[in-house]
Amino acid sequence: MYLDKFKVTGRTALVTGGGRAIGLACVEALAEAGAKVIIADYDAKTAEEGRDAMKAKGYDVDITLMDVTNPTRVTEVADETVRKYGKIDILVNNAGIARSETPAETVTDEHWLNVIDVNLNGTFWCCRAFGNHMLKAKTGSIVNIGSMSGFIVNKPQEQSYYNASKAAVHHLTKSLAAEWGARGVRVNAVAPTYIATPLNEFVKSKPEMYNAWIGGTPMARLGEVEEIASVTLFLASDAASLMTGSIVLVDGGYTCW
Repeated sequence: MYLDKFKVTGRTALVTGGGRAIGLACVEALAEAGAKVIIADYDAKTAEEGRDAMKAKGYDVDITLMDVTNPTRVTEVADETVRKYGKIDILVNNAGIARSETPAETVTDEHWLNVIDVNLNGTFWCCRAFGNHMLKAKTGSIVNIGSMSGFIVNKPQEQSYYNASKAAVHHLTKSLAAEWGARGVRVNAVAPTYIATPLNEFVKSKPEMYNAWIGGTPMARLGEVEEIASVTLFLASDAASLMTGSIVLVDGGYTCW
C-alpha cells in the first residue's frame, strides 16, 4: 500500500534544466518510479547527453529545447507536451543560475535581471503554462527547486540577487499552492544546501570558502544530487498527497545554526 504511493507509473513529467546535475537526477528518479519523462533544456547538447545517459541506464526519455526565460516558447512546449502525451502530470522547475560572488553595490542591471529572469520569471512562466493544463485536468503536481538561500544569507560569497530570487520562488510556491489547492494541483518546493554539481565545482579551488560552507553544515559535507531527486520524487508522488505549499529544506542541517 505505502510503497505504491511513491510510484508515478503512467504519468507524464517534465524537468526543466533536466540535462545534467540535479535536473538529470530528478529525471532518473521519476523514470525509475515509472513516469514518462521529458528533459527540457535550453542547450541541445546538454539535453542529448542527458538522454543518452538515461538510455544507458535503461530509461527511454524524451527531450525538448526550451529557454525558461522565453514565455512564448514555454507555452508552446506545454501545449506540445499535452498534444503529444495527452496530459502533463508532473512539472519540476529545476532550471536556475547563481552568478555568485558579486557585492550588491557592484551588481549591474544585466546581472540582476538575468538571475531574476531565469530563477523567478522562468519558474513562473512554467508554472503558468503547465499549470493551466493541470487545472483543466483537475490534477497535477509541481515541484520547484528553491534553495536554503531563500531562508538565510550565505557566507562568505555575496549573492543578494540569488538569495532574493530563491526567497521569491518559495513565496511563489506558497501563493500558487493557495490558489490552486482546491482545484487539484499541488505546488511544493525543495530547498537544497550546497550540492556537488558543476555549478559548485569552483569551490574546490577556494579552500576558505569551502571550509566556510562545510563548517556551517552540521553534517559536514556537500549534498549529492540524488538526495535532492529523492525528495523531489516524494513531493511529486501520491506519498505527499496532503502536502502543498511546503518548502522542504534538504540542507544537511545548515539552517540549524
